[in-house]
Amino acid sequence: MTPSLIPTMTPTMTPMMTTTMKLLPLAGLLAMGLARAATPTLPAAPLAMPQLRISDQAVSADQQAYRLLQERIKKLNDGGVRVGDYYLSKAQCWLDVSFHEYTRNDRSAFPLQALQESAKIVAALEDGSTPNPGDATPLVNDATRLRDDLWAGFGKLRASPGFACAAQKVACGEVELAHAGNEYKQQGWRHANPYVQLAEDAQAAAQSAAASCPADQPKRVTPPDILPPRIEHERITLDMDALFRFDKAGAADVLPQGIEKIRDLAARLKQGYVQIDTLSVTGHTDRLGSDSYNQALSERRALTVKQLLREQGIANVISAYGKGKAEPVAACEKVAPGAALIACLQPNRRVEIELTGIKSSAKEGGAP
Repeated sequence: MTPSLIPTMTPTMTPMMTTTMKLLPLAGLLAMGLARAATPTLPAAPLAMPQLRISDQAVSADQQAYRLLQERIKKLNDGGVRVGDYYLSKAQCWLDVSFHEYTRNDRSAFPLQALQESAKIVAALEDGSTPNPGDATPLVNDATRLRDDLWAGFGKLRASPGFACAAQKVACGEVELAHAGNEYKQQGWRHANPYVQLAEDAQAAAQSAAASCPADQPKRVTPPDILPPRIEHERITLDMDALFRFDKAGAADVLPQGIEKIRDLAARLKQGYVQIDTLSVTGHTDRLGSDSYNQALSERRALTVKQLLREQGIANVISAYGKGKAEPVAACEKVAPGAALIACLQPNRRVEIELTGIKSSAKEGGAP
């Protein structure tokens, strides 16, 4: 299977993105189905957990997460943020290294955490918040810190008068150092070496660009009156017992009050948002029953809710996932089996709707 994940990685691509974008067979997953990134400033869908990355559906959803974040980077560039801007470049390079390792079937937390770094920088650029998270270059996935001399060199370049001309190379060089540290920790120097080389090359190019940079190189200033609308991230939880008949999952098994809840939700989304960028439905069950049974039940119910939302006119791309009993919100450890336990575990039987987009009030100039 060779999906064309990101046909054009605008506005810029690092050297690694010219490698073959061939998705290796995945034996197990990253589920929000994409594992949820619990970061307040992360409005982009994260990736699925490695042990669940076993189906075309899960992989397709991960591909969509990359596409959506790439499109947001492009929109920033379309809105006037330079390709060579330090933060925009860093967001692109974090996305690139995340995608590179994802296509190499890296089952560690690195692809997700790298994608999170990109999304945090993008969100700050979109709403104009400062300081931008891109000022730091964290060693994601507990990567080893390699080459202190290169880190110091990039620091000097950031403080130099010619930094505006060298910003893109500095941003990507710093990301490649973090990438190299991750490879070193996981597989040793032979695997880290190519990315250290990329960082060295980036620093040499940055030094040359900074040295020849005009003294009057303008700095990017974003006027406060043209800031883009704020991207909102919202989670809505629906009671599964209020949606479906007991132990059922099909459209014919939805209770009358469940139909009303779905209608109300669809109306709320259409009235409350002028733009929806991502939308996912995740089903959860209680701990009664086997893992495999609960996983299948949660997936079927999520797919049914997705179908009902489409019937109510929600035409956006909707991702549907099941997490079975993996993420309970109520443990009920001291409750004896029987009716009392079933009632106690009710909060676990739920459907979570997560979305990002621009709310109507934000588009119309209201308070964020």
